[in-house]
Amino acid sequence: MDRRNFLRNGTAASALLAASRDLLGDGKPPTRRNPIPKRPLGETGEHLSILAFSGTALMQIEQTAANDLVAEAFDRGVNFFDVSPSYGNAQERMGPALEPYRNRCFLSSKTDFRDKAGAAADIDATLKVLRTDHLDFYQHHALQKTADLERIFGLNGAMEAFVAARKAGKLRYLGFSAHSVETAIGAMDRAHFDAFLFPVNYVLFSKANFGPQVLEHARSKGVARFALKAMARGKYAQSLPESQRTPKCWYEPCTLPEEAALAWRWTLSQPVTAALPPGNPAWFHLALDVAQSFQPITEDETKRLLAYAGAADPLFELGNNV
Repeated sequence: MDRRNFLRNGTAASALLAASRDLLGDGKPPTRRNPIPKRPLGETGEHLSILAFSGTALMQIEQTAANDLVAEAFDRGVNFFDVSPSYGNAQERMGPALEPYRNRCFLSSKTDFRDKAGAAADIDATLKVLRTDHLDFYQHHALQKTADLERIFGLNGAMEAFVAARKAGKLRYLGFSAHSVETAIGAMDRAHFDAFLFPVNYVLFSKANFGPQVLEHARSKGVARFALKAMARGKYAQSLPESQRTPKCWYEPCTLPEEAALAWRWTLSQPVTAALPPGNPAWFHLALDVAQSFQPITEDETKRLLAYAGAADPLFELGNNV
C-alpha cells in the first residue's frame, strides 16, 4: 500500500499500533522485566530513559486517562517527563498524574517568555501547577531567531530569571529548545547550558544538512543533547485536508510502520541522551515498544530508511534565523 492510500483510508494509526509488535522480533510487546534503557545526562550524574514522555500526549484528554498514560510510561521505565505551559492543558494534567512518581523522575518544562519578569512568573506558576517545589530541567522554549537571543541575554532578559531561580533551588539544570541551527549554536556560545532539545531527524540530516553541526558544537561544548522530531517525515502537503492530518502532530509523521520504527531507532543511534516522540497515542506507543527493545540501527537498515526520504519536504532549513 502506498503512503497516499495509507493516509486516505484512515488506517494509519491502527495499523501502526498493530505492526509495532511485529517490528520487535518476537511479535510480543515488551514487559516490565525489560525496562527502557537509560543514558547519562552529560557529566551531571543523572541517568535518563532514552525515551522522554512528551507532555503533548496529555493535551485534551481526561485526568483519568492522563493518570493511566503516565503510570504506563513510568512502569515501562520512563523517568524523564517533559511538558510546557504552551501545550494546552498538559501541565494541569501532568501535575496530578506524575505526583505519585515525582521523587523518582526527572521533570522538565519551558517558558516562552524572553524577559526576566515574565520568565520568573512563569517558573512559579509552573511549579504550582506541576505540584512540585523544583524542576529538574528548564528551557527557553522554541528559540528561532537571533532576536530571541538578544532579548534573553540582554538586560532584564529571561536568562537572569533562570539564574536566580537556580540559585533559589527552583531549577536544577538549564537549557533551551530550538528549531534553528544558527540560533542553537549562538545560544551555546553565549552561556553554558546543561542540555538542549533540537530536531535530530533522518530527513533533516540527509536532505537539508540540518542538525549534524549542532550536535558537533554541543559535543565540543560539553552540552547534553535531547532529540525532537525523530518520527517526523516533513511538512504536510498543503492540499492535505485537516481531517486527514495526524492529531497532535503539526508535521507529517512517518506513517508506514517500518519507516516509523527505523526513524526512531536512527535518532536513538545518534549521540543523544533521549528523544521525545510525538504526542499522538499510536506513535507514542510505537516509540515505547521500540525503545523498550532498542537496538542501534544497522547500515543496511539506514539505507532502507533513507529511501523513504525521497519525496519528503524537510521541516526546517539552514539560515532560518532571520
